[in-house]
Amino acid sequence: MKIVIVRHGDAGDRDAFAKLGKADSLRPLSPLGKRQMRSAGRGLVTLVPECHRIFSSPYKRARQTADILAPLWGIEIEECGELEPDKPVSQVSGLLAAGNSSDTICIVGHEPHLGSLATWLVSGEEREGVAFRKGGACLIRFWEKPGAATGTLKWMMGPKELAQH
Repeated sequence: MKIVIVRHGDAGDRDAFAKLGKADSLRPLSPLGKRQMRSAGRGLVTLVPECHRIFSSPYKRARQTADILAPLWGIEIEECGELEPDKPVSQVSGLLAAGNSSDTICIVGHEPHLGSLATWLVSGEEREGVAFRKGGACLIRFWEKPGAATGTLKWMMGPKELAQH
């Protein structure tokens, strides 16, 4: 199994959005974030030409990122509360365990949650370790069911590096 972990694109200033009195879960991608993800998405599909499922945090900016990526693979988005930024990373293992060993799964979410997830999948430690740039992604390969310390990090790139592929 392969898992592509993607951090949402640029969503503008958190504090400025908070001053509008709206919940952070409603903060959308900025125009830069949309451009960033369209460009990075084209490169991502070159690196990972086939994806079987895409899971997204229900937060607006993550869902908008998934909305850009899913059509490139011709798949539907599955929103998952387990990918909200305040959830324990170990909850995500249930999503991953449902896949077949030959599947490629994409996860779209937030930092520091995604960094902790990648660190947990590769090292078994549930802590912040790997850090994703906005619009960045990594690929983790598994030879058994995904869980703590069962994956190998194959590559990790920011959005500019992805766009170059």
